[in-house]
Amino acid sequence: MNRYIPTTDDDRRRMLQTIGAASVEELFSGIPSQVRQKTPSDLPGPMSEMEIINDLRSLAAWNLTMDDAICFLGAGVYDHFIPSAVDSLISRGEFTTSYTPYQPEVAQGTLQAIFQYQTMVCELTGMEIANASMYDGATAAAEAAVVASVATKKRKVLCGDNVHPQTRETLRTYCWSRKLEYVELAHKKGAIDAAELEKSLAAGDVAALVVQTPNFFGVLEDIKPLADSLHKAGGLLIACTDLLALGTIEAPGKLGADIVVGDGQTVGNPMNFGGPAFGFFAVNKPLMRRMPGRICGQTTDSQGRRTFVLTLQAREQHIRREKATSNICSNQNLCIVAASVYLSLMGPKGLREAGEQIIAKTAYAVDQLEKTGKFRRAFPDAPVFRETVLICDEPPATLNERLLDAGVVGGLDLGELHPELKNAWLLAVTESRTSDEIDYMVSVAGGDEE
Repeated sequence: MNRYIPTTDDDRRRMLQTIGAASVEELFSGIPSQVRQKTPSDLPGPMSEMEIINDLRSLAAWNLTMDDAICFLGAGVYDHFIPSAVDSLISRGEFTTSYTPYQPEVAQGTLQAIFQYQTMVCELTGMEIANASMYDGATAAAEAAVVASVATKKRKVLCGDNVHPQTRETLRTYCWSRKLEYVELAHKKGAIDAAELEKSLAAGDVAALVVQTPNFFGVLEDIKPLADSLHKAGGLLIACTDLLALGTIEAPGKLGADIVVGDGQTVGNPMNFGGPAFGFFAVNKPLMRRMPGRICGQTTDSQGRRTFVLTLQAREQHIRREKATSNICSNQNLCIVAASVYLSLMGPKGLREAGEQIIAKTAYAVDQLEKTGKFRRAFPDAPVFRETVLICDEPPATLNERLLDAGVVGGLDLGELHPELKNAWLLAVTESRTSDEIDYMVSVAGGDEE
């Protein structure tokens, strides 16, 4: 008997006899013979544990990690510094679980961590209520569009073409499935075009505008006038943002945003080849009962002690089924615990310092690149955070190949995503980058380093 397959020949014979099949071949006869595998796979023989580890290490060596290169690539996933205490604390067995804490009597620690996460999201976004997280930022934005449509009883969702392309794609899918009209607005100088917005609002039936700040180009949007225009037309403003950036820039809730969402990778979650991370979702009280996902609340038990429970569950799909606003039925609990630990360790002062370093280092990198005479800013008058679009003298793909040969991961080539921006290169600079690393990147990009 194979040590990893517990059924014996006698077990298989009895199973076939019970279901009325003479053989395994007869059992699978319904599968067309041309797609059925008739011989064992040509796999290598068994290996010892030591051999397997060495084999996997050799495969992993093909990957390029940020321990092996200097990263200036962002576009949604960023190389931010994470204190070692974050991984140490979330590795505790009490946190490392997929368990959804429906039974508060045995999950007070997890529920308290969720409640504290929600509190910090509210403080950063300027909103009154946050849920226990969504799958990612794109899902959160799409769910927000559905909430806006239900709340306003309108069918049109506007979105800037400077919102992250994966968020836009998710919005399109949600709108298609909900029979909502999805309208994309062209940007002007990197930001939402107010004139285009007014035209769309004049046409009527607008449920919401999805705006990202900092947006896909790194540009900080002026949210307040956009929110005012939406509200006059009876629509809602959905602001996609970044929790790390909110340590430095004004909270969207204070500028008129009705729903604030975003991806939380930047606070305590590593890049991990793109995930996992989490999406955050925050609203004010009027939209509380339409918000998707779990909500953890604070109450007291029969002895008057402070306790935490999942609350307002009557609005969720496992209670209301087809009448629920959303079918989201889980959350990214371990990732939000990482965010909570990170935000607690950094505190308001640390977040602000990280943001100020990002702004200063981004400005320095752009200034040094422009001095080479081979780069210019695509949106020179726009305020930016962490990312900047630069127009290069050479194709960005060629530039990135040269940088990679020198041990530098360059910015994103925007050619396919935004063909209107010829030779556009999206450069990301986080607080993790040193001045020496920036200078080295500039020397290679400028052609001074071979």
